[in-house]
Amino acid sequence: MKHTRREFLHALSAGAAVASLSRFGVSPAWAQSAPNDYKALVCIFLFGGNDGNNVVIGADTAGYTEYSAVRGAASGINIAQSELLTIQPKNTSRVFGLHPSLAKVHPLFASGQLAVLANVGPLNRPTTKAAYLAGTDNPYQLFSHADQQAQWQTTFSDEPSRTGWGGRLADAVKSMNGSAAMPVSTSIAGNVLFAQGSATSALTVPSSGTFGLSDNGTNSIARARQQALAALLGEGRDHTLVMETADGLANAINLSTIVNPVISATNTTVQSLFNTNGNSLALQLQQVAKLIAARDTFGVKRQVFFVSLGGFDTHTGQLNTQVNLLTQVGDAMKSFYDATATLGVADKVTSFTLSDFGRTFKPAAGGGSDHAWGNHHFIMGGAVKGGAMYGTFPTLALTGPDDVSSEGRWLPSTSVDQYAATLATWFGVTDAQLSAVLPNLSAFPTKNLGFL
Repeated sequence: MKHTRREFLHALSAGAAVASLSRFGVSPAWAQSAPNDYKALVCIFLFGGNDGNNVVIGADTAGYTEYSAVRGAASGINIAQSELLTIQPKNTSRVFGLHPSLAKVHPLFASGQLAVLANVGPLNRPTTKAAYLAGTDNPYQLFSHADQQAQWQTTFSDEPSRTGWGGRLADAVKSMNGSAAMPVSTSIAGNVLFAQGSATSALTVPSSGTFGLSDNGTNSIARARQQALAALLGEGRDHTLVMETADGLANAINLSTIVNPVISATNTTVQSLFNTNGNSLALQLQQVAKLIAARDTFGVKRQVFFVSLGGFDTHTGQLNTQVNLLTQVGDAMKSFYDATATLGVADKVTSFTLSDFGRTFKPAAGGGSDHAWGNHHFIMGGAVKGGAMYGTFPTLALTGPDDVSSEGRWLPSTSVDQYAATLATWFGVTDAQLSAVLPNLSAFPTKNLGFL
């Protein structure tokens, strides 16, 4: 019996998720034997819409001429050619440059642990500029922060979703973790759509301190609070929604007893690798590194993490803002890679960036840029086929073949679905499971972009 994607999504309501999955034939697809290896995916979301046009720039004569024709010295957002951190992708003859604030992570490109995915964004299916201008099946509310953040986190560009693709990925691989109490997905950036599954829920861990009401045996106030809460959680269990909520909270409290000692540790192997002073992303990735270091304690084989950094909505003052933010990104990512290498899992952990959207190539008044579409992203890790650029770098011409406006809003050459599918396949999701994790993937002929 065939079901539409809309029916599938509506079936995943809170109290009936597991039953709905069984009705739609999804449960058998999730069943997998426990693997012998460990793998983790780490999503780094740059909230606000990072301007990729100033992150990856043509650095040879032709490329920089194209760039500076629009973003020249008088534009207020120009990056000088001499300041670019040169990269030579091994799969193209072109030379590019990274933003100078990415100095820490820049060497990983040449050594093969960092790759660039050019001009990726939400798509319902492969499209053309003509089709976009005709309004043929365009993603919903393309230049809206809230809608685009949701689309990047869910891969659904034509309708809302209650689950994120990281959460559906967790659903798919949950059985690989056997009886481990630790959830597959963990967010260090609050409760996020990306990590929400239909049959699994994410653990939310603070970037510093501890969580829960666990009793250490000495704090009588904490013990009294925990006992009172336990009594409350035992009430009203004849109501399904109340019972599910209570069980979820009780599980979180129980998890705190095994997670808190890990995240509160101060003398860890990896902690000295991070400079967290004024760098919230480094603080979050430090927590991720601690949790990965404890993978055997938790008994997990697969983990999905979500971290984030905000402030990228650079309508004005973009130069200084990006210097600050991209320094945090580059420093934190390099520290995290070094941590995975120290732990001996560099080839088992793949990190990747997402953001709301790209920004207009044409500068905005006040030294900024406006909301756009396709954007450039990084993939990092020992398993990455780095030193290369994937996707297709756009022609940097206003009203040109890749501009769906007159301001440099790039029509993506690669979809978020393809990006996610490549990561999911490496993670151990089977071809049969991909259609449930990424229901829109069948619209695209290329399922694996080859960067892993």
